[in-house]
Amino acid sequence: MSTRWLKLYMPRSLYARAALILALPVIVVLLVVAIAFLQKHLEEVTAQMTRTAAREVTLVLGVMEGTETQQQALAAARSDLAALNMTARFLPVNQEPQVGKRRWYDFIAPQVDAEMRTLLPQMEDIALPNGQEVRLYLATDLGTLELSFDRRRLSPTAPHQLIVTMVFFAALITTISFLYMRNQLRPITRLADAAQAFGRGRVVPYSPGGAIEVRAAGNAFVDMRSRIERQIEQRTLMLSGVSHDLRTPLTRLKLGLALLPEEEAAPLLQDVDEMQSLLDAFLDFARGTAESSPEVVEPEIWLSQIIDDAQRAGQKVELVSVEGQGTAMLRPTAIRRAVENLIGNAIRYGSRAEVSLSLTPKSLRIRVEDDGPGIPAEQRTEAVKPFTRLDPARNQNQGSGVGLGLAIVADIARVHGGILRLGSSEKMGGLCADIVIGR
Repeated sequence: MSTRWLKLYMPRSLYARAALILALPVIVVLLVVAIAFLQKHLEEVTAQMTRTAAREVTLVLGVMEGTETQQQALAAARSDLAALNMTARFLPVNQEPQVGKRRWYDFIAPQVDAEMRTLLPQMEDIALPNGQEVRLYLATDLGTLELSFDRRRLSPTAPHQLIVTMVFFAALITTISFLYMRNQLRPITRLADAAQAFGRGRVVPYSPGGAIEVRAAGNAFVDMRSRIERQIEQRTLMLSGVSHDLRTPLTRLKLGLALLPEEEAAPLLQDVDEMQSLLDAFLDFARGTAESSPEVVEPEIWLSQIIDDAQRAGQKVELVSVEGQGTAMLRPTAIRRAVENLIGNAIRYGSRAEVSLSLTPKSLRIRVEDDGPGIPAEQRTEAVKPFTRLDPARNQNQGSGVGLGLAIVADIARVHGGILRLGSSEKMGGLCADIVIGR
């Protein structure tokens, strides 16, 4: 039998599911015990006791039969009433039976009422005001007779106490279990928070704790995080050394070419410049976000500074809209490089660019649109791969670049726990690039 439909109604969090697993059996057991106790015990015992009390009332009424006055009837039944611990009186002609309200938790009273009406046809009404007294109002030839006796002769004393006790102790034990369960689930929550923060480029303090299995998972995460950090550090150091080693011979080549005639040196200088651009782009891609750490920034102010710097550099770009307010945890240097790469691509392959910012409680979105040729939908996946040049989609006269611009942006967005999305600009007709980062 498929249970997929049940998943739609199940809670999503681990704590809520664990609480449901803990509380549901307790509630079911309470309901089963309560129903079984009411039906199998209380109802049968109450029926037996009401039958006994009804026979005693019938005895008293039988003794009173044949008397001519109310005083004679009470006198004839005095000895039986004393033996049965009952009191009796006739109501005045103008007095109505005083039934009153029953207690809301007296769930045995309806059964007592129904049983007595069945066994005593002459009963007009019954009063069950509390757990100590019961009053029967019976129709006789001499008037309405009121019989009073102990309630405990009709039903067990305080039958609700068992259920109240069960509910109280079940609630107490469940509360203690919840506290213990929360203490056991806290290490899992801490591990999830640390993993999520590391996926977004932040390293938060974390030490494994909890059960053996949770500790093992925590230790595995700490080892994995350490290996990734060492790999990134080693890659950065290696590429820094490559940068230092390669820049020196490139500089010597430039100095040597400067001594040659201009016509002969021009093609060679162009090759050296391309090598320099390739090296710089490769180092930017490999360096990634290693040179900065996450900081709390105000995206609107920070993005406005980037736009102002681009405009001073002669680029036709403007900030067209800002939605929402607040702060975000970003690596300023890295995300600045990503936005500048998108703006540079937009200006290179188009004539102008428009930037917009959207802040929601859950995400940060930076959008860059241009009026260039754009990227076909079937090539957008390839466009974010390193060293990919989409020649048919770009203007080769203006230079196609090294093929790392979008790859750098995608890598920086990924380190922030976000994504780079490429689409078509409905407003400008060119490429629409979105950097979406969770907050």
